[in-house]
Amino acid sequence: MTEQDRQPQDTTAATGEPVVSKPYIMPDDPEPGSVETLQKEAAEARDRMLRTLAEMENLRKRTSKEVADARLYGITGFARDVLDIADNLQRALDAVPAEARANADAGLKGLIEGVELTERSLHSALEKHGVKKLDPQGQKFDPNFHQAMFEVPDASVPSGTVVQIMQAGYTIGERVLRPALVGVAKGGAKAAPAANNNESSGAPN
Repeated sequence: MTEQDRQPQDTTAATGEPVVSKPYIMPDDPEPGSVETLQKEAAEARDRMLRTLAEMENLRKRTSKEVADARLYGITGFARDVLDIADNLQRALDAVPAEARANADAGLKGLIEGVELTERSLHSALEKHGVKKLDPQGQKFDPNFHQAMFEVPDASVPSGTVVQIMQAGYTIGERVLRPALVGVAKGGAKAAPAANNNESSGAPN
């Protein structure tokens, strides 16, 4: 027997069965259940991103508010000192009686007008920086903005009405810079002034 006749027999005996090649598997083929895992990871990543964006937006708003508050309320101490000047100007005007003002000569009238102009300019400058004057005359007493110094018996107005201002109050932004010192009426009920007004208005007729 020749060498060629023996070669197929030797091959079959060595392997025992025909050689079958294994199928090729792509290295990036998804494993079973990997799609759900990727979707879950993507949802978690999206949730973290949205939370981070929300935190950044809150931080931006908070920082903007702090900067605005610092700009507005940073002059609080200076504004309180300026209020003393406004008080002195008002005292100077109040010290001149109405009769003396009406009969004053040209020099005194010029002085009074100059003080009034200075007071208006001062309040205008304060308002540009968020400082506003409180004028609670005739308003209901508010402990958040007013400080009651005394009570005035007055049945013509409702009890708790501001009838006298001892010292003007001021606000800066949404805060009270200085409460107004006021006198509060210790009067009657709200219905009493209305009845009195009707009677007084009907008397002349």
